Amino acid sequence: MEGPSYYYKLDWLDHLSSIPQPRVLVLEDLDRSPGLGASIGEVHANILTALGCIGVVTNGAVRDLPAARAIHFQMFAHNSSVSHAFAHIFDFGKAVEVGHMEVKPGDLIHGDRHGVQTIPLEIAAKIPAVAQEMVAQEEEIIRLCQSSGFTLETLRATVKAIGEKRKEFKR
Repeated sequence: MEGPSYYYKLDWLDHLSSIPQPRVLVLEDLDRSPGLGASIGEVHANILTALGCIGVVTNGAVRDLPAARAIHFQMFAHNSSVSHAFAHIFDFGKAVEVGHMEVKPGDLIHGDRHGVQTIPLEIAAKIPAVAQEMVAQEEEIIRLCQSSGFTLETLRATVKAIGEKRKEFKR
């Protein structure tokens, strides 16, 4: 490997700072074996937090998970690694592929304990209402399943009624 590590090349942080907050760093590890060494750990989690980032998404590795959790910095990675990476930042501000998901600059990203996905901006405002309705429908099925009145017929009737509500909700 030649050239300085990304610890000493900081121009990508200028670019990152130009993005509106809250910021998420999406980092593609292009190594032959992504994730052998961690690109983000306690030091970079603190640098990124100071720059208004709330998390990182990478197909590579991260480290220092308790330290990141302590500052509420979210890390979504292929794996964790005990070792630092001798990483090189050679490009930034471009589309990347992380976990078979293409992420372009400006994409809206949602992440939780189950994973990360991009959200088309044109539907983003509709998501809270749709999610609330889906949760209500799931809770209705769960209540039925946990009740003494559960039968396959009551399940069929409940699912049918939910289907009718969905048709109304979509209008």
